Amino acid sequence: MKASDAYKVMFTNFPDGVRADKMCQMLGGISKKTAYQLLQDKKIKSFFVGRSYRIPKIHIMEYLEIVEKSGL
Repeated sequence: MKASDAYKVMFTNFPDGVRADKMCQMLGGISKKTAYQLLQDKKIKSFFVGRSYRIPKIHIMEYLEIVEKSGL
């Protein structure tokens, strides 16, 4: 199974767009500080609704694939 297929299965219970707290869960329980740093550094694409980040699930999966390919 390819990594992208595995991520699709892992994240089926998450909506297509998530807030930073859900992104933390999706990334294995990272801290909010780390999550916001990833968003501010534009390592994970996102947008604002009001004053809150909204992160499309596909961008989290893309980030995970980049990390996997780079061996980090």
